[in-house]
Amino acid sequence: MATAVRNDPLRGYNFRIELDNTSVASFREASGLSMNTDPVDYREGTDTWLSVRKLPGLRKFANITLKRGFTTNLDLWNWYLNILNGVDDRRNGAIILQDEQHKEILRWQFQNGWITKWEGATLNATSNDVSIESIEIVHERLELSLS
Repeated sequence: MATAVRNDPLRGYNFRIELDNTSVASFREASGLSMNTDPVDYREGTDTWLSVRKLPGLRKFANITLKRGFTTNLDLWNWYLNILNGVDDRRNGAIILQDEQHKEILRWQFQNGWITKWEGATLNATSNDVSIESIEIVHERLELSLS
């Protein structure tokens, strides 16, 4: 008789996006949830080992890319328009992974983000694909938490 609780991996298709604590629906894809830390080489003259120490240096966060079907909602365009016009419009946000009952499981929270790239639809008269709007958000911090 098995007594262990089964712990299945979470599925990547059930997520939502929040910008400044407001849910923004209908995104098709979210990527760029990654970070890395630069190694810093350090060595003192009194070190007996003939190798350098590796110290953690600056943290770097990848740009977050969000893609959604193009609609008449111009909220993302207006946000990017602020940046183009020199307005320092930084926003906090989150990508939230949900379970099958749409209960929040994981939250990637970013801080001080702004749109660095906006990409409009690719139009092709011989295709029946959905028109996709894409943005890249540069940010200063990314944190992962369990809900």
